[in-house]
Amino acid sequence: MSQIVCVAGVGMVPFTKPGANEPYPDMAAKAVRAALQDAGIGYDAIQQAYAGYVYGDSTAGQRALYEVGMTGIPVINVNNNCSTGSTALFLARQAVQSGAADCVLALGFEQMSPGALGTHFPDRPSPFDKFEAMADELVGNGDIPLALRYFGGAGLAHMKEFGTPLNTFAKIRAKASRHAANNPLALFRTVVTEEDVMNAPVVWPGVMTRLMACPPTCGAAAAIICSEAFAKKHGLKSDVVILAQAMTTDKPVAFDARDMREVVGFSMTQAAAGQVYEAAGIGPQDIDVVELHDCFAHNELLTYEALNLCPRGGAQQFVDDGDNTYGGKVVTNPSGGLLSKGHPLGATGLAQCTELVQQLRGQAGKRQVEGARLALQHNLGLGGACVVTLYGKN
Repeated sequence: MSQIVCVAGVGMVPFTKPGANEPYPDMAAKAVRAALQDAGIGYDAIQQAYAGYVYGDSTAGQRALYEVGMTGIPVINVNNNCSTGSTALFLARQAVQSGAADCVLALGFEQMSPGALGTHFPDRPSPFDKFEAMADELVGNGDIPLALRYFGGAGLAHMKEFGTPLNTFAKIRAKASRHAANNPLALFRTVVTEEDVMNAPVVWPGVMTRLMACPPTCGAAAAIICSEAFAKKHGLKSDVVILAQAMTTDKPVAFDARDMREVVGFSMTQAAAGQVYEAAGIGPQDIDVVELHDCFAHNELLTYEALNLCPRGGAQQFVDDGDNTYGGKVVTNPSGGLLSKGHPLGATGLAQCTELVQQLRGQAGKRQVEGARLALQHNLGLGGACVVTLYGKN
């Protein structure tokens, strides 16, 4: 039996810089309590919990949830790089849709350190060794931090094939700041212009300035997922449902194509989005609002094309025409995205969920996308995993 899956409650805490944050159990507990309050239920109604984080010891999910309650339910810890939060959501949705559980919690949190991402277990093979080898071959620049090299290299490939100018990425970053200015939970709320982004410190000449990259961030977010029958029985919100969801991992093309865009998951995204569109019986032209994985301005541009929001090679025109913001074809990252809202790895997917649920409920304040009925979420983790989720009004 396939159950209709509702998002009954969402919650998150303001994202902060490393060092300005509370300890992860406190951030996580506050996000969970906010989601429970939003849903109008107590923690004793939760039958399973999926807790996502990347940087933390085993069973940190239990440590966080014990601040909320110790009810003996299954707590499953999830780690899928930057797609961790949406992977927890994917598992929660599966549990409810299959009938294995009626009411499930998806939680994501991260307590990060300053600086670029790196490996923590240098005494064993890295999960990125194949990615590193391909990046070495295609772009070199081994002295640049790995994520910057991967996504910068992918943007460079787009620039070389389609003549995309650097200021297109600056326009994307400036758009993110304008959206975040209306989000009280965002880390960066100061509006920056295209010129500000272009004049920021250069991290890769001709390819990227510092403002084109998202910052290390601490935070937490959560969602209460339940069946429509459970929601109706207990008087919970059932106005937002998950219409379709897909999770993909890399295929041989990631390395065989010898293209940095494939290394960072272009085909993973394309496949997941295609599965979602087909399952829901819609097309990208039907989407009103999108929260996508803009860890770098370069990846936002690539994702426009991978989600088929614009034609392959059409992203520059999409940006120049303002089709990625209010008044255009589809409002992209009204929250400010990872670039301005911040990117606490484990929490990101559930922060995206929170934003889109609020948009569909009409609760997004100055960020509200008028008449939003279909919302698409894209969350990507290198190594790799991609989760695409479609939400709709019930």
